[in-house]
Amino acid sequence: MTRIEGWGRRKGKWTWIPFVDMSGKLGPQEHFRGPPEGSRVPERVILAKRVECRLAAIDRPAPEKKVDNKISVLQHAPAAHLPIRPGDPTPTSRNLDPLMHPFARARERTRALNAAKLDRIFAKPFVDSLEGHIDAVEVLARQPGSLTTVASGSWDGGIILHNLSQRNQLLQLPQAHKGKVSGLCFADGDRLLSCGVDRSVKLWEPEPLNVFPGKSAFNSIDHHRSGPLFATASNLVQIWDETKSAPISNLTFPTSTETITAVRFNASESSVLASIGSDRTFTLYDIRTGKAERRVVMQMQSNSLAWSPIFPTSILLASEDHNLYTFDIRHLSAPSQIYKAHVAAVMSCDWSPTGLEFVSGGWDRTVRIWKEGQGHTPEVYHTKRMQRVTSSIFSADARFVLTGSDDGNVRIWKAKASDKLGVITARERAAMEYRESLRERWKMDAEVGKISRFASCQGGKKKKTHPRWENIPKAERKKIVVAEQT
Repeated sequence: MTRIEGWGRRKGKWTWIPFVDMSGKLGPQEHFRGPPEGSRVPERVILAKRVECRLAAIDRPAPEKKVDNKISVLQHAPAAHLPIRPGDPTPTSRNLDPLMHPFARARERTRALNAAKLDRIFAKPFVDSLEGHIDAVEVLARQPGSLTTVASGSWDGGIILHNLSQRNQLLQLPQAHKGKVSGLCFADGDRLLSCGVDRSVKLWEPEPLNVFPGKSAFNSIDHHRSGPLFATASNLVQIWDETKSAPISNLTFPTSTETITAVRFNASESSVLASIGSDRTFTLYDIRTGKAERRVVMQMQSNSLAWSPIFPTSILLASEDHNLYTFDIRHLSAPSQIYKAHVAAVMSCDWSPTGLEFVSGGWDRTVRIWKEGQGHTPEVYHTKRMQRVTSSIFSADARFVLTGSDDGNVRIWKAKASDKLGVITARERAAMEYRESLRERWKMDAEVGKISRFASCQGGKKKKTHPRWENIPKAERKKIVVAEQT
């Protein structure tokens, strides 16, 4: 038991107590209260005694407490905190209350900005160049049902079958035609149809199986989706049967005198046929009736056409006026969408197998990839050595774009410039999809949108209009479709 000295009351009087019991009988006030007034105790003695009492009170042991040996345990289900399968990430618990995350929106915008920057940093679209032709590549065709086989035809009369995965030549026909190869398409299986300015159509497997002579130079060819029929474009549209040496039908508009430059079968309604001509016309035919159903005269000539793979009534035209147009064949009085970015004539176009985007190539030596329904700011590809682009197609898996140009090379590009080639793990794919969703969500943000449009920005700020010019009426919009004939 601890004992200390201090001032205290004894028999009703203040006296110095040499030993005070600290068992709790006396309160703290008894130890620190000084002597009564009038006493002659020096002040320094009083202060010294008070300090001694305070130190002794600190050294006093705390009273012993009864310890309860019961332990409270929080129980959780192990399934909620352990991965389901080996290799899966460990589940984490998050509080989704928005009040607990006041800076969530700011963090998400920063992530979107970083995703847009990474997309531009890793934008390396060029993959490889396939050589073999000694003159300009005029046409390209992909084999249905194959991801790797593509055929190309050149002005030197040669045809080459390329393997995209191994980047080598499967077949080379150096003198397939005398003069330019103007059209290529695949028939059933591995058979290939080609036409040229030497007035002949040839069927290859890989040697020539048959030759179909014509009366004039052929400009384009396309095969029926299911039957043994194919169509050619020359002075008129002709329907051929693979088992016969002469055309079985001639399709032409009654008052037409144009040269047909391209012809395409509709993939869904296979009896419908479309063609474009040198007199600025776009014509629809039906091989069941053997007649031209409708014709549209446009302001300028079209150089290429392609049917949409998912919208059977939608068709894409590449025009000489630097634009591309999509038409709904049920309403041909005006285009459903105009795509403006090329600065020279557009020579080729082709839809992606998904139908969500398409590629175009032109005389401005660029390749542009467009999103369906968005008529501006496409993705732009070009190189220093690439000349005027005469043909362009998508690969069958929609991951790559192939182009042929005047320099004699077939180039392979990524459909998405920042895509990674090779094996992609599930974690990488999830991260890529998350970054893509962030860019899409924040595309209207000023900084994110500016970085995303950097490769294809269209110029500086808009000029202010002078007050004196505000009242001048705007010029009437130029009509694209001049006339519609039935």
